[in-house]
Amino acid sequence: MSTQSTVNSDQKIFVAGHRGMVGSAIVRTLIQQGVPQARILTRSRTELDLCNQAAVQAFFAAEKPSQVYLAAAKVGGIHANNTYPADFIYDNLMVQANVIHAAHTHGVQKLLFLGSSCIYPRMAAQPMTESALLTGVLEPTNEPYAVAKIAGIKLCESYNRQYGRDYRSVMPTNLYGPGDNYHPENSHVIPALIRRFHEAKVAGAPEVAIWGTGIPKREFLYVDDMASASVFVMNLADTLYQTHTRPMQSHINVGYGSDITISELAHAVGKAVGYPGQITFDATKPDGAPRKWMDSTRLNSLGWQAKTDLASGLRQAYADFVETTA
Repeated sequence: MSTQSTVNSDQKIFVAGHRGMVGSAIVRTLIQQGVPQARILTRSRTELDLCNQAAVQAFFAAEKPSQVYLAAAKVGGIHANNTYPADFIYDNLMVQANVIHAAHTHGVQKLLFLGSSCIYPRMAAQPMTESALLTGVLEPTNEPYAVAKIAGIKLCESYNRQYGRDYRSVMPTNLYGPGDNYHPENSHVIPALIRRFHEAKVAGAPEVAIWGTGIPKREFLYVDDMASASVFVMNLADTLYQTHTRPMQSHINVGYGSDITISELAHAVGKAVGYPGQITFDATKPDGAPRKWMDSTRLNSLGWQAKTDLASGLRQAYADFVETTA
């Protein structure tokens, strides 16, 4: 028996955040799976401000999508989260509330919300299972963002419970790949390292110093794998995805399956970039959470597995950086 319901190519599918790394990968995946591009609804931030409730309601009233992928979010690394905590919690709460409520108001039965691994407690047992949600204190450096993402899960869960909607939530591990943000201060760890090593290689710098001790461990998933998981979960047969109304069980983890230390990651990125110099670590800078490794047993048991290994993914990510930024 098939685990998937059929994607109806006549449906309109709204991908919120299509210019972001995950949203653009979801669009690529939908097209690869046979959804006509004309049926995929996208709007840039200048065309539709998702923080504007009236504008979002008007969009849904006019376009009447059948499915929504909510991949729009304000994201960033430790520095950005520490510097702009109010922006991170406000913007994400507003986007989520506006899109999810508008979807319900205009009869959208199926929606997929993309969260983050930072929803889990800082000291959660590893690998982190879905049941770890709200069992401990969050990582302080990104707590406002995490609180907003937890609220998104609960919004979906609550509309399911009260109105019988089918709004599902996926929690990705750390993502990287084409379309990433390579900003020198506000990016996540892999794009930040790619930029650092590339600039050091071009400048002939003998050494690159990395924030933190290099000891914390992280899991990384190539973004096109995340997109395939998103479409997979969206279209799982209802008989298999049966927990979307249950408190603490309405979300599902999406991970690669193993993690590595930041030191190992730095050396892997250096190799992918072709940087020949020395790599050191500045222990006076914050490490963030000691470990973040997702338990993806539930998703794997439903038939999905990550396909892209880290070395291959880093080569593709660096090629994207060179093409779009360098």
